[in-house]
Amino acid sequence: MADNGPKTGPAPGDRTVIGITFGNSNSSIAYTVDDKAEVIANEDGDRQIPTILSYVDGEEYYGQQAKAFLVRNPSNTVAYFRDFLGKEFKSIDPTHNHASAHPQESGETVAFTVKDKEGEEETPSTLSVSEVSARYLRRLVGSASDYLGKKVTSAVVTVPTNFNDKQKAALTAAAAAADLEILQFISEPVAAVLAYDARPEAQIADKIVVVAELGGTRSDVAVVASRGGLYTVLATVHDYEYAGVALDKVLMDHFAKEFLKKNSGAADPRENARSLAKLRFESEATKKALSLGTNASFSVESLSAGIDFASTINRLRYETIARSVFEGFNRLVESAVKKAGLDVLDVDEVILSGGTSHTPRIAANVSHIFPQTTRILSPSTETTAINPSELQARGAALQASLIQEYDAEDINQSTHAAVTTVPHITNAIGVISLSESGEEVFVPIVPPETAVPARRTVLVAAPKDGGDVLVKIVEGNTHIKVTKPEPKTKENGSKAAKVEDAGDSDDDSDFSDDDDDDEEKREKVWKIGATLAEAALRGVKKGGKVEVTINVNADRSVMVTTREVGGKGGVRGTVSA
Repeated sequence: MADNGPKTGPAPGDRTVIGITFGNSNSSIAYTVDDKAEVIANEDGDRQIPTILSYVDGEEYYGQQAKAFLVRNPSNTVAYFRDFLGKEFKSIDPTHNHASAHPQESGETVAFTVKDKEGEEETPSTLSVSEVSARYLRRLVGSASDYLGKKVTSAVVTVPTNFNDKQKAALTAAAAAADLEILQFISEPVAAVLAYDARPEAQIADKIVVVAELGGTRSDVAVVASRGGLYTVLATVHDYEYAGVALDKVLMDHFAKEFLKKNSGAADPRENARSLAKLRFESEATKKALSLGTNASFSVESLSAGIDFASTINRLRYETIARSVFEGFNRLVESAVKKAGLDVLDVDEVILSGGTSHTPRIAANVSHIFPQTTRILSPSTETTAINPSELQARGAALQASLIQEYDAEDINQSTHAAVTTVPHITNAIGVISLSESGEEVFVPIVPPETAVPARRTVLVAAPKDGGDVLVKIVEGNTHIKVTKPEPKTKENGSKAAKVEDAGDSDDDSDFSDDDDDDEEKREKVWKIGATLAEAALRGVKKGGKVEVTINVNADRSVMVTTREVGGKGGVRGTVSA
């Protein structure tokens, strides 16, 4: 197992801590003031800082300045290198590095050859991916130190859920070379959930959250169970095809074709490295503009063979040509929910995170997957949503503020996998309540996937007239109840024939207001399982309530306590595991 941070470092009282999102496309830094996390801008005013380094005449540039050199100085510009950390050359995908310094094999690691010294006669340097990462982290820490007016010593860093121990060890070593102590690694989806749950207006409740982290070069979707403030990742899905660059490519192809149509005989800008870099740079800017407005302009000076090109595109056209990419994002979300063994009706919240999540169409499409009761947290669906690009850095900064006073050894021990991997219950535990019609209804007290030990309490209403009350403690689980619509009745009284294959109908392009009524209804209902215990309370007063407390111990044995609210005495018993 890789350690979550170095064994030695500054004393807890001497630390200045920040949260860092070290992304493959962009990175962010955040700092907590008065229990509120704020994302820090670097010296160029950027809060989302491209994970790029570039060297010109011995000068090192990073962030947005380095990104501009992808057009003019690509061979000395290193980009998209984070995912290469801790990997062998034969296992990496260099697709995204075609327009920048190319990765190469160097021993057991990946390296880049760049001219990082002054003078044309200087011998190029071969920099390992760890050295590149150290240099970039040093710049991030320098920007944060300048902003705060004091040297940053330590950080909590977010990583993808599939970042393995070898990669974490490589990142820890790179941070140490940058004179930065990593207090803890925190997974990106948990950081996103933490950023929302830490808001003053947030109500901490048991819930299932889907976090869709849609970045520039990769997409990661995770299903997270929040139980009593503890987060458990139930399932993850990773994809390197449907990401921000896929949307850029759609626009690049669109404008390249339009350029060729207007300039017959001109060379295809996609076949020249410099023209392609210009096309990519402006397409990304157009994509961001379309996330904010309904129209965007596209303009490149000397796009190909000295020919200037300008055009416009509206959001509807963009969403049409990028439809297949948007559908890919939907499939990722659906597959994550399915992989967790859940139904979309089980999901309480969906958090859209990452720069690509700013696209309104993505939020609209995702909202159609889930029922109306599921909150979709994104800028286009909720006015109070946090900037998706800042979520992870905020969560990391909040975590850093919580653990900064502890010794490095204590932090490492308490966040070790052997400690944080704890047993969970599979089925819910609750009580049986009677509805107004006299039907038995399951009332969950301890939700499924709750880490143990756990303690929950619920109040159950006694009969209106009072008297003796029997409390049944049972297990329960959910299933999806499907109600099919009743066949329509024709005017002559006969029932309309049921159409098995709607695709065979010639009228399926016609829509009416009654279409929704014909759809089958799906709802999540509780299914009552085995009875664990029964407790009887005598002489409960009229209109009284019974308090039921369930303790699930670490060995999964259950202690049940029932008592009348305001009354004396009660019943307590233990059910073996």
